[in-house]
Amino acid sequence: MTTIYPLGKLPADHLSRLLKTCTTDDPRLVLGGAIGEDAAVIDMGDRYLIAKTDPITFATDEIGWYAVNVNANDVACMGAAPRWFLATLLLPEGQTTPALVDAIFQQMHAACNALGISMAGGHTEITYGLSRPIVVGQMLGEVAAERLILTAGARPGDDLLLTKAIAIEGTAIIAREKGDALQDLYAPPALERLANLLHTPGISIVPEARTAAEVAGVHAMHDPTEGGIATGLWELSAAANVGVEVFADRLPFHPDCLTLCRRFGLDPLGLIASGSLLLAVEPSATAKVVRRLRARRIEVTVIGRLHPPGFGLQLTDPGGSRPLPTFPRDEIARLSE
Repeated sequence: MTTIYPLGKLPADHLSRLLKTCTTDDPRLVLGGAIGEDAAVIDMGDRYLIAKTDPITFATDEIGWYAVNVNANDVACMGAAPRWFLATLLLPEGQTTPALVDAIFQQMHAACNALGISMAGGHTEITYGLSRPIVVGQMLGEVAAERLILTAGARPGDDLLLTKAIAIEGTAIIAREKGDALQDLYAPPALERLANLLHTPGISIVPEARTAAEVAGVHAMHDPTEGGIATGLWELSAAANVGVEVFADRLPFHPDCLTLCRRFGLDPLGLIASGSLLLAVEPSATAKVVRRLRARRIEVTVIGRLHPPGFGLQLTDPGGSRPLPTFPRDEIARLSE
């Protein structure tokens, strides 16, 4: 019987097998494709080039803004400064207007300007078989070799920190895509506020990643995106070969995220979650990281700790523990069912 995969990321075991076939002897490729790592690392002599690509497929409103920020986030998680952005813009046949194209380009330009990134090129075409625009972004950044941070750097005993709230991106998408179905819960100004979470507090984690990267003892940073905070934790565990204990009663859920998830029967642990940064931090450095972030008005919560791999991934609270759930596809995909 033929296996048909659901929407979302390729299953990790399948992807892992594929990546093992893509090995290379290139000595300048410091890091290629790897489960849980956010970007590739290339040795440029006096510094490392960080190269990332990520598509935006779920969101249709402000898709250009998403494309820049999501790719910049992953570069910043490596301790690097995002510098140059390229985009492949695929537009639907029979639906593409000059206004649509102008809007997407304006969004990309504004997002790049906000982060000090140069739009360096790309490709644009109108193609068949699409019902909505798709942007595939490519971000390049750079970092000194000694400042590189890998997800694989997380260690047993580290504190696990999370900035801002769960799930900023998913909450904004639901408000934007399902506003008409939420009129009984929210007045128009409140819905507008939720839709604007994309910008305030925003889905960029570049400021907190750049700030945290300056502190000795930050062993890993990871950007939970598709599949939510739960998938981000599984990816960190796989990359670093560590066990993960999550304090369930400390998870900083955005209150409106919980309300919207209840309305549409979604699990907030698996809801697309750009806008928060996961950090694995040496316990002796945790207080310093928290102070630095809060000095920049970025809230941060200690949500767990890391253990040897035999611990597994567990949600714990005063009443006991249970396995951290897995999500073969992002919960946001269920909105279109």
